[in-house]
Amino acid sequence: MKYADLHIHTNFSDSTFTPEEVAVAADEKGLSAIAICDHDCVDGIEPCQKEASRFGIEVVPGIELTVEKHDAEIHILGYFIGSKVEWFRSKLDDMRKDRIGRIYKMVEKLNAVGVNVNAEDVFKLAGRGAVGRLHLAQAMIKTGKVKGLREVFGKYIGFQKPCYVPHVKFTPREAIETILKTGGVPVLAHPGIMNKDEYIPELMEYGLKGIEVYHTDHKAGVVKHYEELCRQYGLLATGGSDCHGLGKGRVLIGTTRVPYELVERLKAKAEEIRNESR
Repeated sequence: MKYADLHIHTNFSDSTFTPEEVAVAADEKGLSAIAICDHDCVDGIEPCQKEASRFGIEVVPGIELTVEKHDAEIHILGYFIGSKVEWFRSKLDDMRKDRIGRIYKMVEKLNAVGVNVNAEDVFKLAGRGAVGRLHLAQAMIKTGKVKGLREVFGKYIGFQKPCYVPHVKFTPREAIETILKTGGVPVLAHPGIMNKDEYIPELMEYGLKGIEVYHTDHKAGVVKHYEELCRQYGLLATGGSDCHGLGKGRVLIGTTRVPYELVERLKAKAEEIRNESR
């Protein structure tokens, strides 16, 4: 049977793996397909596709966009997006520039509470990638002022924590409609982490097509719950490890995998979306 891991990051966002290393790891795990879903960036897709072709692995072009409501941070995945569409790439460039400003603001807040971090150290960790909170967390841990990711996010830079700074104002509707406009399939990422199921009907009104049911942080009971919601709402089910290389302490690629049949369903839905827009 063929399997896929449909949520993988590269060092073009906040993973420690290059796109080429992702492809090699996918081959070692015996995967038939993977999806590159970097934050606000599509630059890792093509090099991963090139390397993965050596192993006969399909690479689904994807994206992960972060939006906010007053009481929740929402992550929207896009599958089979038009990653080479110029207006889309330009929009992502603007979002990555806003990420830089956000880091400066969070560093200022951290320094004010005695966690002295240098913004340039954060940018060095990000390298060519879209800089994010995981890079900031790693820089904070290096200072010795905090012990690990749990403390960093739980005490300082998690959603609505004292040193948190909101993302660029990008509404859930805008994120979903942007993905649809590229011909992609919008899917709600790891809803068990968000824990705000009441927003799913609203997201569906904007064009949400699926839920990431299978995820590293979803236990069996959570998976069963979202499988039922998919049936209830007529949404596609997807899944993946959310691998960040060693960015979160351990390599997750392939630890959460789904039957290739789910890739085929996504592909069919993408084709349906494109046909509707013609």
